[in-house]
Amino acid sequence: MEGILDTTTTAGVKLAPVTDGEWNGWLRWPGTDPFEDHAGPFYVRYDAGGTIECGFRPEAKNRNGGGNVHGGALLTFADFALFMIASAVLPEFHGVTATLNAEFVGAARPGRLLTARGDVVKAGRSLIFVRGTIDDEGDAVMSFSGVIKKINKDRIGGTIT
Repeated sequence: MEGILDTTTTAGVKLAPVTDGEWNGWLRWPGTDPFEDHAGPFYVRYDAGGTIECGFRPEAKNRNGGGNVHGGALLTFADFALFMIASAVLPEFHGVTATLNAEFVGAARPGRLLTARGDVVKAGRSLIFVRGTIDDEGDAVMSFSGVIKKINKDRIGGTIT
């Protein structure tokens, strides 16, 4: 998993390997984002072709009133994927989501494996432009694009500037 390093705003925290169960061989953040932990969990790895692949298996808690995966859960997964996709090009950076755009193109069902893949359109001095898709076992459910604003982290006080 070389190339995927620290894209969190928590100093010294790295992705941790999962060594058992369904997600064996994937990586995940070790409890650094309470909202993502609640909405997910979300995972990342390089696929067989060397491309970043993010994974999410929605649970009952992720359903909307119609029984499909709630759009907010998909947007949260897309935001996670935005940073993981960017980390393939810029292994170590700190950033915040400046924009996240999405088109819902199909329904996702709880209990099925959702994956996200994408590419970095441009990585500038202060902004990273990313686009991607989320699919439900091969069927597209969302296309997304976003901009990450790189930030500096004051290592002494732990504040973001």
